[in-house]
Amino acid sequence: MLFSSTIFVFLFLPMVLIFYYGIFRNSRKLKNIFLLLASLFFYAWGEPTFVLVMIMSIICNYYFGLKVDKYKNDKRKAKSVIVIMLIFNLTIMFIFKYLMFTLTNIKYIKGLNFNIPNIALPIGISFFTFQAISYVIDVYRGNGKVQKNPLNVGLYISFFPQLIAGPIVRYETIAEQIENRHENFEDFSKGTCRFIIGLGKKMLLANTLALVADYAFSVKSSELSVVMAWLGALAYTFQIFFDFSGYSDMAIGLGLMFGFKFLENFNYPYISKSISEFWRRWHISLGTWFRDYVYFPLGGSRVNSKKRLVFNLFVVWSLTGLWHGANWTFIVWGLMYFVLITLEKLTKFDQKLGWFGHVYTMLFVILGWVLFRADNISYGIGYIKSMFAMSGNMFMDISAKLYFLENRYFYLGATLCSLPLKNIIGKKTNLNSKVADGLYTVMTLLLFVISVSYIVKGSYNPFIYFNF
Repeated sequence: MLFSSTIFVFLFLPMVLIFYYGIFRNSRKLKNIFLLLASLFFYAWGEPTFVLVMIMSIICNYYFGLKVDKYKNDKRKAKSVIVIMLIFNLTIMFIFKYLMFTLTNIKYIKGLNFNIPNIALPIGISFFTFQAISYVIDVYRGNGKVQKNPLNVGLYISFFPQLIAGPIVRYETIAEQIENRHENFEDFSKGTCRFIIGLGKKMLLANTLALVADYAFSVKSSELSVVMAWLGALAYTFQIFFDFSGYSDMAIGLGLMFGFKFLENFNYPYISKSISEFWRRWHISLGTWFRDYVYFPLGGSRVNSKKRLVFNLFVVWSLTGLWHGANWTFIVWGLMYFVLITLEKLTKFDQKLGWFGHVYTMLFVILGWVLFRADNISYGIGYIKSMFAMSGNMFMDISAKLYFLENRYFYLGATLCSLPLKNIIGKKTNLNSKVADGLYTVMTLLLFVISVSYIVKGSYNPFIYFNF
């Protein structure tokens, strides 16, 4: 079920809110049980079989949490439980997400002849698996109390706002909120507005520019004109940002409606002046997850040798690339960032670039998104060559002209919305707070009406991160 669908906006969400604040308003326990059942129904709507995989994950990680808490004074036994938990969770993710990829490569490298099973990918498996791991490790570290009630573990892992495309909510950030959150009208209002902003990002910007990106990446790379190649690359750069940040906005907003306060997942990444800064601003929940559960346990940057630092970075960025999908394009994409961030950490050259740091950062971010979007490495390299007129391709063709003219205002809007306009406008104007609030309300309502009109007319409506 998509957040940007009529059934969610006009049926599922209103019904959940009515039951939550109406029938179950006086019981925290009943509210949590209801949210769990609603979340499982939400997931089962599109994945009726794979909801069983999630339920198995909930039950097993609930058990692992109890065992880790039981052995908290016996580090050897507790660590053994952590190892078993990691094997269990990562094996499930490997079977559904990476087994076909692994067998395909073995078949190709060894020259073997065998049938490869066609395994469907459960939506959002990377997100809810990482949350399950977070629960057990945070209990082990004492960063959140163990849940004696398995239904509370189920709510944490399956809560529908962040279930299928994040943000990845670490257990320590909401451990207390599961039983002791406080809903209020102010948070509900903020959550509603945040949801509408995310919906607008998704429907107006991401979906519109997705049409340009899909066309560009469907053309044979050598037949792309230079301008069309850049238009497609920029369109995807904006699409993936507004698609994913829009979903995160909607998830954070929905969380607020039910009293949950999730951490931010994006902080204007396209204003970054270094690759390291970009990854402090992009998909923050994933970056901090790998930092706290992989990078720091390996020693982080506080190691005695540069070789160890490089190794730690290599592990993290290899896993980051692989987390995004079972394709060599994602692995190469992750390794590209490994090389760039390693160079920045070892040489500090990015601190000397000044304004050019932004140009350098965005160039590699855009080229990285080309690899990320390409079906294979060969096509990605060919596409990049066309961007720099290295394929004997023409500078501009009629397609480039038409796509630019039809979408020029969306490119402009996407560029402006990639900037911290609220802060900029706030510094440049001295609007009365009541006037500012009134304008914000009017603009939010207008955005909702326009977004809903796009939903109703059934416009192109993919979600990129559902695949991860």
